[in-house]
Amino acid sequence: MILLDTPEAMAAWSREQRRAGRTIGFVPTMGYLHDGHLSLVRIARSRAQAVVVSLFVNPTQFGPNEDFSRYPRDFARDEAMCRAAGVDAVFYPTAASMYPPGYSTYVVEEALGRGLCGAARPGHFRGVTTVVAKLFNLVQPDIAVFGEKDAQQLRVIRRMVRDLNMPVEIVPGPTGREADGLAMSSRNRLLAPDERLQAVTLSRALGLARDRVAAGERSASVVKAMVAETLAAGAPAGVVDYIELVDDETLEPVERIERPALLALAVRFSATRLIDNTVLRS
Repeated sequence: MILLDTPEAMAAWSREQRRAGRTIGFVPTMGYLHDGHLSLVRIARSRAQAVVVSLFVNPTQFGPNEDFSRYPRDFARDEAMCRAAGVDAVFYPTAASMYPPGYSTYVVEEALGRGLCGAARPGHFRGVTTVVAKLFNLVQPDIAVFGEKDAQQLRVIRRMVRDLNMPVEIVPGPTGREADGLAMSSRNRLLAPDERLQAVTLSRALGLARDRVAAGERSASVVKAMVAETLAAGAPAGVVDYIELVDDETLEPVERIERPALLALAVRFSATRLIDNTVLRS
């Protein structure tokens, strides 16, 4: 496994792979890896001959009062996990090398990123699309694997790739979950013990919603109210950012579940914000 710490080194390595006729699979991450990330690496390995993982806590997708400084980092741990997983190259640039002095160019998706986390975190998706576009330019992947836990991000990236004719296939990876159902996240380690016990209520609420829709419920307001009640009862320490039911393709709010709909929620425990989602089908 090779370690690459500058954009120039990353681009040169990718050109080498291209010249050798190898396909490249890419898993972009912010580090502090967990089994969910490794499942994405396995998907990339099954679809490409060389696999790249990026480890970069991207400052442009964090707001001024968010947890950029608290976001967990452990490069030695991440390197060891990548090596054990058979990753071919790890890209870990500095913020200064990705955003040099005078940096002023951004990529903006203007439809899918407006609601949900985009409304709760202004500017977040501008940072996401910009850094992913830069990473794609450097890595030159044939495929890139993104987790379904970040449902809105996945859809925004797909739209960016479509609209800008980027020659990369976006492959979704299922949400990794802990044994009790909590969606795996690097932020989980920031939860206090009582918050961790309550956080599993997010996945339980989504499961109850799936059961309710499977039993015939079609009203979005009824489903959202049930989720809110479940969170209030099971996660009293959590502060709900949003509970939304939107069309799975357009991400526009829906009143009735007549076609696939994305049920997405975000809940804060102290300074730690967790998200989860499920797709509901009538």
